[in-house]
Amino acid sequence: MAAFLVDVNLPYRFGLWAGPEYLHVKNLGETWTDSQIWQYAQAQGVTIISKDADFSERILLHEPPPRVIHIRFGNLKMRDFHQILSTLWPDICELSRQYKLVQVYQDRLEGID
Repeated sequence: MAAFLVDVNLPYRFGLWAGPEYLHVKNLGETWTDSQIWQYAQAQGVTIISKDADFSERILLHEPPPRVIHIRFGNLKMRDFHQILSTLWPDICELSRQYKLVQVYQDRLEGID
């Protein structure tokens, strides 16, 4: 069963998020609205991983599920993107268990409850 739902604005073929605990929105339907993604994540109890600020804003007004991991750095070369996230991913996952929103910057992580 998936624990994370990867939004369409993130790389579809990304080794870090390959495995049964990750589901990509693209596999559910490329035309899903943010509301449909939210409802699915809420019903399944999964954490949304996105670059979309809408999910961050929504979780601030609600209680989990879902939880949100907001990737807040701009476009990078795939190699750099992978290197940063691979290094930070264990800490991101740990924070995600503690906070309803984890904001991921290139130089820091922020957990918001």
